[in-house]
Amino acid sequence: QVHLVESGGGLVQAGGFLILSCAASGSVLRPYTMGWYRQPPGKQRELVAAITSLNKANYTDPIEGRFTIGRDAAKHTVYLQMSSLMPEDTAVYYCFYDRLGSYSWGQGTQVTISS
Repeated sequence: QVHLVESGGGLVQAGGFLILSCAASGSVLRPYTMGWYRQPPGKQRELVAAITSLNKANYTDPIEGRFTIGRDAAKHTVYLQMSSLMPEDTAVYYCFYDRLGSYSWGQGTQVTISS
């Protein structure tokens, strides 16, 4: 069992910057992938970015070039640096841990971008 705790959401103006953090605890075993999904209001959850335990990062098109995912292996923590934020980035952001198809999820953190 892996427990995920997210932090760093909030309200910022368009063009602003936020950093989300997700700390994993419990049975964190390699190999794994951690990352972020988001769910905009009234829409389905969508993948944002992910990083493997070998530090291979992947991004989806809407955020590529604006967001950066990184991790601190010793702390089992992943970070999502979000810049040039736009109102369409408004969503609940969920951290995930995936080990061989078995997922754990964080509770979600609200990110709101005002225009």
